[in-house]
Amino acid sequence: MAPTFGHQMNETLDLLARRRSLPPLGLAAPGPDAAELATLLKLAARVPDHGKLAPWRFVVIEGRARERLGHMALEIKLAASPGLEEAARQTELTRFSRAPLVIAVVSRAAPHVKIPEWEQVLSAGAVCMNLIVAARAMGFAATWLTEWCAYDAQFREGLGLAAHEKIAGFLHVGRATFAPDDRVRPDMDAIVSRFE
Repeated sequence: MAPTFGHQMNETLDLLARRRSLPPLGLAAPGPDAAELATLLKLAARVPDHGKLAPWRFVVIEGRARERLGHMALEIKLAASPGLEEAARQTELTRFSRAPLVIAVVSRAAPHVKIPEWEQVLSAGAVCMNLIVAARAMGFAATWLTEWCAYDAQFREGLGLAAHEKIAGFLHVGRATFAPDDRVRPDMDAIVSRFE
């Protein structure tokens, strides 16, 4: 059931009201074509960015690269746990090939004479959210994940990140194969206060 709000809805508000993540297994081909991907990335990059630093960047993972990245994830896991069970091996092998497109949003936040690093980190988070909303507006579905890979130094290096860079999220994009039920949302009375 769609959420209800006490305001006249329009296309943008309706999109935000219905936004829901799908697991990557629920995202099927075709993904965005080259022109759609270019538009998606341009829209994702239109976020608040104090100082115009662009303290983030994108790594596009599609086609066979998704499988290569899964092999890299498995190799790292096996080095730490050689006795990894077959189901866990398959999870790693297919980690990036479940959706037709994965975009790593990389935070390049760093100390700056004027711009707090925290604001740069928040800007990368805004990029992730813009990407999700833009994908949905273009007729795709998307989900924002991190999981262990985002926090593993060897994996980040293998993906081509510099030592100071972090993964803000892996955005999995594709066509929705089902309409997910909504989940429980926060009680607004519990999270809204007023300074008087």
